[in-house]
Amino acid sequence: MKKTGLLLAAALLAASAASSASAQGTVKIGLIMAYSGQFADTAAQMDNAVKLYVKQHGDTVAGKKIEIIRKDTGGPNPDVAKRLAQELIVRDNVDIIAGFTLTPEALGAAGPSEEAKKFMVVMNAATSIVTTKSPYIARTSVTIPQLEDTLGKWAAKNGVKKAYTMVSDYGPGIDAETWFHKGFKSAGGDIVGSVRMPVANPDFSAFVQRMKDLNPESVFIFIPGGAQPVAIAKALQERGVDPKKIKVMGQGELTMDDVTLKNMGDAALGIITVLHYGWEHKSKMNDDFVKAYNAEFKRNPDMFSVGGWDGMHLIYEALKKTGGKADGDSLIAAAKGMAWESPRGPISIDPETRDIVQTVYIRRVEKVNGVNQNVEFDKVDKVKDPAK
Repeated sequence: MKKTGLLLAAALLAASAASSASAQGTVKIGLIMAYSGQFADTAAQMDNAVKLYVKQHGDTVAGKKIEIIRKDTGGPNPDVAKRLAQELIVRDNVDIIAGFTLTPEALGAAGPSEEAKKFMVVMNAATSIVTTKSPYIARTSVTIPQLEDTLGKWAAKNGVKKAYTMVSDYGPGIDAETWFHKGFKSAGGDIVGSVRMPVANPDFSAFVQRMKDLNPESVFIFIPGGAQPVAIAKALQERGVDPKKIKVMGQGELTMDDVTLKNMGDAALGIITVLHYGWEHKSKMNDDFVKAYNAEFKRNPDMFSVGGWDGMHLIYEALKKTGGKADGDSLIAAAKGMAWESPRGPISIDPETRDIVQTVYIRRVEKVNGVNQNVEFDKVDKVKDPAK
């Protein structure tokens, strides 16, 4: 190990000892997220749920006062996330690091988590490998393989025999393509073609036309949220791609946002998506969650919100199990195998992988009281991450 590495490790261990010695009445949580930049709204939805959870459940757990320190990565920068994690551990003496809007943030913070033996709760970052990078990581969001493998198998088992795939050409898009292909083929489906599109693509006309020329039975689409779902819906409509004739499928971001659904108009009707949570989910717990979230923040929660909510639940319940002990070994042991009822439905933490196990929902855009809405019409229970 280089000298700088030895010095860092020593500093992290010293900080860990100082944390438990000097802050016995307080548990400090460092939230590392992209509070500014392109993904600021994702972080806001996560952080809103964190705030709501603390408001509803109090800021004292197992006799310990909860203190939250927020750090902004500004975007998907692993070096910044690593530096912020080190600062939180060494300077701020945090007991837990959490948040992680994006995979690069989580990967950047994983090293400091392992070196300092700090419990790390991933509330969003969805790349499968994240939990393998530190034995102190647990995740409360989702993995891309968990969704796409499920959708691929579901489609093939429900009459879809041939599919074309269109994905954004970056890590999550490639993961989505890989796992939809695996799931679809394993259940007897045939991939008739595929294309990877630029991540910041403003116009999908040429890609949609290429797909339409093959006249596939179905198309699977993975693109980031924001402006792109509206753009691709426009291209589908302009090129005469009717979801009633060519089954259009995708990950939840394709139709997740209420404003996006409104802007997509009738072009969205019939689009099928896979996701682990939408505010439309029917349960008493979710009804209460959506009502409280709307009252506090004047908008509906989304999948990012529920990841933040359940991340705080995991932290609170782990602290209760340890009697307030906040060292990483105690907290990760408490987290393994923990199960609870979430606004999304029943979930648990796999004791072997420390990843989430949950219900995956198949939804379709329909008119509900004259408004476009995702409606759950099928589900697969207790889905683990197939990549692990």
